[in-house]
Amino acid sequence: MSALSEPASYRPAAHPPTTRRLAADRAGIEEAARVLRAGGLVALPTETVYGLACDATDPVAVARLYAAKGRPSFNPLIAHVPDLDAARRVGHFPAEALALATRFWPGPLTLVVPAKPEATSELARAGHSSVAIRVPAHEVALAVLRAAGRPIAAPSANRSGHVSPTTAEHVLADLDGAIDLILDAGPCAVGIESTILDATVAPPALLRPGGLARAEIERALGARLARHATPRSTADELIAPGMMASHYAPSVPVRLDAREVRPGEALLTYAGARPPGSAHAAAILDLSPGADLIEAAANLFAHLRALDTTGAAGIAVVPLPREGLGEGIRDRLERAAAPR
Repeated sequence: MSALSEPASYRPAAHPPTTRRLAADRAGIEEAARVLRAGGLVALPTETVYGLACDATDPVAVARLYAAKGRPSFNPLIAHVPDLDAARRVGHFPAEALALATRFWPGPLTLVVPAKPEATSELARAGHSSVAIRVPAHEVALAVLRAAGRPIAAPSANRSGHVSPTTAEHVLADLDGAIDLILDAGPCAVGIESTILDATVAPPALLRPGGLARAEIERALGARLARHATPRSTADELIAPGMMASHYAPSVPVRLDAREVRPGEALLTYAGARPPGSAHAAAILDLSPGADLIEAAANLFAHLRALDTTGAAGIAVVPLPREGLGEGIRDRLERAAAPR
């Protein structure tokens, strides 16, 4: 069994990076906003994961973003804005959406609402009449959004379908040379993407569990969310990102609810669990030795990326809780384990 340090990260690159990497200070923020206004691509820190940002009003910039990620152009993008007033210039907010935005923004909640078509490019919306909007709870991201002065599309800053990035090193590992700038503010605090709700229907429907737990949303609404959408793989049903059946995937197979570790596998465990075969695992990382789902969410993508570099034949994942943030963690792992 090989040892891995925590927090986990990619191995150092074999050559110097070609994408600029700036500290998230005032000068870095101003430069990031300038690059965005000029149609460039910038990796930005948020509280969830690093996002690959571009001007959501500029179809050429959006096309560059799709190309850099290798992302299907039918997969819509989230428009990031600095506050609710800016959000209402991008979309129409039904009463329930307005109440949720007021309660949970800034934060890890994305709301899909009817679009104001002139506010974002049709390509960013993948041709839909709705738009996904979020106000991130990260001071650096908010500062860039204010300085850019326009809605910013920002899916996760990784190759499409790969494990999402929670550090600048993860971004470089996937996108070095394909984007203009990385604004480095250290590791992300939440570690999994935002929860996405379809607020074009009443009650709102949960499209993707994430950094805001279902129970908190339902308490705020005073009602149950509509049934979770089935993961999709075709354009007609994708009204928000993160809905593809196979997504967030390492290069090796992921096996869920593992009761044993098979020969050649690495182990992703939780709360100190050591199933039979652990002594011979290629490597072991624990999402949270103290059984803290917040810590587990923050470590999920970094640990998957680290285990993916060990040479293991696959990754065995122990059974995990399903309540609270466990629902979002489980969603990401099911997509990572889905047939490619």
